[in-house]
Amino acid sequence: MSEPIFLVGPMGAGKSTIGKLLAAQLGLPFADSDKVLEDRTGADIPWIFDVEGEAGFRRRESEVLGDLCNGVAQVIATGGGIVLKAENRELLKQGGFIVYLRASLDQLVERTSKNSNRPLLQVADPRAKLAEILEQREAYYAEVADLVCDTDNCTPKQAAQLVADRLAEQSAT
Repeated sequence: MSEPIFLVGPMGAGKSTIGKLLAAQLGLPFADSDKVLEDRTGADIPWIFDVEGEAGFRRRESEVLGDLCNGVAQVIATGGGIVLKAENRELLKQGGFIVYLRASLDQLVERTSKNSNRPLLQVADPRAKLAEILEQREAYYAEVADLVCDTDNCTPKQAAQLVADRLAEQSAT
């Protein structure tokens, strides 16, 4: 593929982990929009949320996405909320091929339960918050997706292979 491949989906879907494996498999560079944002600001995402709130974080996230939509063939893991802004959805659609990594609520809860670096889940009931996030964003993920891959019951390596196989099928048609 000669254009960027954007991975979208909720936190816990495996965008960063699968993205690294997929990039290696395809021989492409890998970028994680959250990591790019942290490197630029010199601060981690929980700190940005604390100081600037979600609105400040989303503004910075949009700037990073704009820079990553540069036409360079690479695999890019996006933040789970990148699809909330209409202008981000348009940037994604114009900027490359979009893969929605879909996972069930049970899988998302399991995968995010051991990571305290997720500001939106620092609540009394993370499962309910994840359900709310899915309800709010699922239609946006589907709207932008060129390809949907379910990651439930897959190891990251299996999921990366599934995406690579589906991308090869897409390219062949």
